[in-house]
Amino acid sequence: MTTQHSMDTSMAHHPDIVALRDRYDRAAGTPRAQVAEGLMFLGGGYAAISPWVIGFSGTTTALAVSDLIVGIAIMVMTLVCADSAGRMYGMAWVAPLMGVWLIVSTWLIHGISASTGTMISNIVVGACVLLLGLAIMGVAQMKANKT
Repeated sequence: MTTQHSMDTSMAHHPDIVALRDRYDRAAGTPRAQVAEGLMFLGGGYAAISPWVIGFSGTTTALAVSDLIVGIAIMVMTLVCADSAGRMYGMAWVAPLMGVWLIVSTWLIHGISASTGTMISNIVVGACVLLLGLAIMGVAQMKANKT
């Protein structure tokens, strides 16, 4: 039992893992990454409140709930990645998937009748989240290629 514990502790301080965390911390500290993270947070916030801003109709309740959940998830993920970049930056690949979901959800959620404004709102915020997620992933990759 103590062997497993000492193995876990030594793995956390392995030079390769420490170097990886340092690289992600440097990547997260760049102005480009900080702007992308800030815009991603705002995009998640907009996705969360968009049902009330755009005024989704009563037939789009399921879409409103989806947007609220995905928007909050984007905001939480962005805050966690920004706070502990060395450990969580690898989760940035989830953001583009959430952006894709926001884009296609108006067609995939059963039983809704989305208005043009609702569809445009979801497509625009989804595209922004998709592109920002790719940008955040790219910043970390650029730093990896430079080191």
